[in-house]
Amino acid sequence: QVQLVESGGGLVQTGGSLRLSCAASGRTFSNYASGWFRQAPGKEREFVASISWNGVNTYYADSVKGRSTISRDNAKNTVNLQMNNLKPEDTAVYYCAAGKAPGVVFTTTQRVGSWGQGTQVTVSS
Repeated sequence: QVQLVESGGGLVQTGGSLRLSCAASGRTFSNYASGWFRQAPGKEREFVASISWNGVNTYYADSVKGRSTISRDNAKNTVNLQMNNLKPEDTAVYYCAAGKAPGVVFTTTQRVGSWGQGTQVTVSS
């Protein structure tokens, strides 16, 4: 299993930007797809973005497409999510995730094998 620790959350005004980071340890992180989900109060955890093990393929939820960029640095065992033009509806706890097996990409929670503890993002109107 891959261990994941998020950082970079916080309070930002509408239209602002945040960069979330996730540091990985444990099994060879570079073999696993990674990404981000979020969960707002009273709602189910939802997919935000993911990236393949080699960084070639990226996937985004329609709600963040065009406003967010996911990237990874396998030499540093990190994955980042740059979010721009933030909206109040982006307010949620954001969770870093890694695939269930090497090479397995994901856009649903069922294909995730490891989770971070979450970082709060709050966008004020």
